[in-house]
Amino acid sequence: MNSKKDYVAAIDIGTTKIVAVIGKRTPNRKLEIIGMSKTVSKGVKRGVVLNIDETVGAIQTVVNEIQLKTGLQLSEVFVGIAGQHIKSLKNRGYINRDSYDDEITNEEVKRLIDDAHKIGIDIGEEIIHVLPQSFVVDSETGVKNPVGMSGKRLEANFHIVVGQIASIKNIEKCVSRVGLRIHDVMLEPLASASAVLTDDELEAGVALVDIGGGTTDIAVYHEGVIRHTAVIPFGGNVVTKDIKEGCSILDRQAEELKIKFGSALGDLAEEDKVVIIPGISGRDSKEISFKSLAYIIQSRMEEIFDAVMFEIESSGCHEKLSAGIVITGGGAMLRHLPQLVRFRTGMDVRIGYPNAHLAGSATDDINQPMYATSVGLLLKGYEFMDSKWTDVKTQQPEITAAKPEKIVELELEPAFANDIEPERKPKGSIFDKLKNTITEIFDETGSKM
Repeated sequence: MNSKKDYVAAIDIGTTKIVAVIGKRTPNRKLEIIGMSKTVSKGVKRGVVLNIDETVGAIQTVVNEIQLKTGLQLSEVFVGIAGQHIKSLKNRGYINRDSYDDEITNEEVKRLIDDAHKIGIDIGEEIIHVLPQSFVVDSETGVKNPVGMSGKRLEANFHIVVGQIASIKNIEKCVSRVGLRIHDVMLEPLASASAVLTDDELEAGVALVDIGGGTTDIAVYHEGVIRHTAVIPFGGNVVTKDIKEGCSILDRQAEELKIKFGSALGDLAEEDKVVIIPGISGRDSKEISFKSLAYIIQSRMEEIFDAVMFEIESSGCHEKLSAGIVITGGGAMLRHLPQLVRFRTGMDVRIGYPNAHLAGSATDDINQPMYATSVGLLLKGYEFMDSKWTDVKTQQPEITAAKPEKIVELELEPAFANDIEPERKPKGSIFDKLKNTITEIFDETGSKM
């Protein structure tokens, strides 16, 4: 029989979607997803909550739905944070010890980390994470774990993640309004990294690039240690906006065009295919070639990865990333994106899936790059529990049997339009006849993906 301490819950508050997940740790320390729920996010822009009421409503929707699906009652959750306001600092701290003979203890390391939380930061900012990079014991540098060593002076180099207090408080307010408490707020690229990166990649050196709807999050690792974090205020939504403006179509049409027929490399897009977009309110329809669409997408993705490379170079680890780049997030599913990134950066590239940590029957549903942050929040939640909680009664988020009479069954959103493959237009025919009659996917009543 499973104990409550085996369960953990998390909420990923993103720009385009809000996801709630409940996981259970198996005996072999894999993660089994007990339940997942998602809904469209309307109150968040570029990772920052701008409309409290809309965000609260979306969180309430996913919480009610996941409780209905699982029969579990949530009261405490782990939550991710991102946004343009996130920045990272480097700091060095030390303590002088009383004796050479006594071994360095966990308590002394914890005191050194706690002291790093007291560094001066700008008004209106708050420290989110203090991450030790390496320790120095007397003259011995590059120590990863000083516990058990002897020395008179203990020093540490820290990577410190800072965010705006207002943004953090807004997230806490949204979660508390649906009757939940936050165990911890975690930086989303760190959560995503824990879900998709392997130990070998962390040791060899790797850059995680999480392309979300509103932001692109970066985490650079080398020798198993976090070296740099950054948040770029561009994501999949700006690509959609470019398509909308470049083709003079509706936003939802642009989003479906991107997902169904988009490519990140114009040279690899089919020259003999076009898609017809119905005109607005009876106006003439528009014809858009796959190649033109791909060049619009490629232009913006090149800009995003130029910014990514700037951050990687700023980390000082550019020449040390033997494992190259791992792309995850919803934007990672663009066709031919790995080829573009490999060509643009000269680095090895792969798409990051969280499957290595998953177990159980729900693996296929959540084993997608868009859920990397959600899975990572659960994994980081277990790390938090293992390192911070010792009392069995407080060692887990409180998840109990739900009370069915208090849960209102939700009306789920209509499914997206079915994929319909466009017809290949015959080469050498008149352009008017080279049309793809895909119009139903852009029905005015369709749902934006």
